[in-house]
Parts: sequence; structure tokens; C-alpha cells
Amino acid sequence: MYDFHTHTLLSDGDLLPTELLRRMQVLGYTVVGITDHVDAGNIDETLVSLGRVAKSARTMGMRLLRGVEITHVPPVEIPDLARYAKENGADLVVVHGESPVEPVIPGTNHAALSCPYVDILAHPGLITEEDAALARKHNIALEITARGGHNRTNGHVARIAEKTGCLMVVDSDAHHPGDLMSARDREITAAGAGISGELLKNLLSTEGNEFYHRFP
Repeated sequence: MYDFHTHTLLSDGDLLPTELLRRMQVLGYTVVGITDHVDAGNIDETLVSLGRVAKSARTMGMRLLRGVEITHVPPVEIPDLARYAKENGADLVVVHGESPVEPVIPGTNHAALSCPYVDILAHPGLITEEDAALARKHNIALEITARGGHNRTNGHVARIAEKTGCLMVVDSDAHHPGDLMSARDREITAAGAGISGELLKNLLSTEGNEFYHRFP
């Protein structure tokens, strides 16, 4: 299993990075993105800290993707910060999308999906078809999230993604131990968004999910 969006004590999560990895190892995960909240003020320290625990992940037989979630920054700053993250060791750049439960600056979705350095738009809220077309153009995945509140628009996101041919991922956005998903939890989250059939099977699997294969 994969989860490309998790948080630790490096931002507002409850667990040390290694503790999070161990708990996910027990659940059967093989690829985990730790993507703590960043802006220009803490991005360097976050990436350096994650680099120090990569060895522990390998010892556990897991692939750690050193990531960031660019959060609540002005949209005009997103391209430069995403590029900076990639140039300084980030495997994975997530942008905190226009969730219906937080005061995300309007235009964040558009700025993120216009940027080739972004990998995932987290909890995109009421994303437009026009912005979803940008996601397809730049191979940016739209997130189906298990996170309470953020998940209110999962059905809309899934419908727009299917209509426009976007990549999708199913992530926990875990902040606490109880947020981590079992295989069954992941299936329920995706199916509850209206995803079914072969698309559901491919979305949940490491073999069938096109986005997963960016990280062999």
C-alpha cells in the first residue's frame, strides 16, 4: 500500500517520523510520503530532518518519500517554493488545496496545478474542470482524502477527475495514530467517493496506480 500525505511532529502531527513509519509498516505500507506543512520559513529544516530518518525507513523495508505540503502561502509564491523544494531534496511536493473547511487563499488550486514541480494537490475542494485540465496536463494527482472535513468534497473531486482523465491518489492526511488507514479503510474512502470497478482496483493498488510508478 501507499500513502503520499502524512504529518509528524515536524509540523502539527503527533508522532516522530520513525514512529509513524513503524506504525505504517505494521499496517502493510511499502511507500510513505511524509509531507509536513511548510512555508519559506521552515522548508529547509523539514527536508534536512526527513533525510536523517531515511535509513530507518530502509531498515524497515519501506520507501520513505521526503516531502512537503506547501500550506497557506500566497498563490504567487507556490511555483518558486515548489521548485526550491525539489532542488533541495524533496521527492514529493504536495500543495494544500482549497479545502472547504480552511481559509485557503482563492487561486491556490490554479497556481499549484499550473506548476510542473507539484506532484499532488491535496483535498482540492470544489475544483473546477478548467483547473483539473491543468492537473492532467502536468500529471499532477488529485487527492481523495480520508481527513475529516476535507473529505466533504471527495465525490466532486472524483467525478471531475474521472471526467477530465486526471490522476488520483487515496491518502490519509494522517496527523494522529488513529488517522492511519487499513486496506479496508482505503477501499471505503475511495468507494465512498463514487469510484468503482477497474478504476477503484487500479487506484488502490501499487501495480495499477500510475502515480505510484513515479517512485520505483
